[in-house]
Amino acid sequence: MRKLKFFLLGLIPGLVLVFFILNKKGASCSGYLPNSRVIAETLSKKAIYSPSFSAEMAENKIDEKFLKDSILTKGEVDFDKSKAQQKPCPEYVLVYPKKNPRYEIRFEKCKEEANFNSLRKLR
Repeated sequence: MRKLKFFLLGLIPGLVLVFFILNKKGASCSGYLPNSRVIAETLSKKAIYSPSFSAEMAENKIDEKFLKDSILTKGEVDFDKSKAQQKPCPEYVLVYPKKNPRYEIRFEKCKEEANFNSLRKLR
């Protein structure tokens, strides 16, 4: 029992200290989740837009900056509709925003590039 008290006496202040230090530096563990990994990998690759995707972007008045900064960054991958195990290029479905989605994007994440195939306005 005495060892447990000493352990907790050091553990609790240590956790509080680490929490405040990491919080100030902006560190987070969100980059390790599957959704974040797919989006980060997609943004790091060369984007190739299909003709139909480009036409839908023009029709919906979406430019490349908005696509990358908002839709991809703040969107959520729907793993139920995606084919994440498909070889050689897994196919993903991304919805934006997470709550009450307005857009659905289908893209393939290949080794060197990300192929954007379709953009659909949901409502």
